[in-house]
Amino acid sequence: MTEEIHCYEKAIAERVNGILIDEFFLDQTFASLKEARRATKNAIKIYNTKRLHLSLEYKTPQSVYEKAA
Repeated sequence: MTEEIHCYEKAIAERVNGILIDEFFLDQTFASLKEARRATKNAIKIYNTKRLHLSLEYKTPQSVYEKAA
């Protein structure tokens, strides 16, 4: 989930996982692996394209990435 092997990156990865679980209810029991994958993919898409991030000055990760490119 991170680019480098660094002790601080694990904390970032855990934070993102926690947000996905808490805000997008990914800790529920799914009827199938296919349904769990679909829910996870949808949550990540919303996280990157619609959820505003305080650390990004209330912008989405996608909009910040596109401006940097």
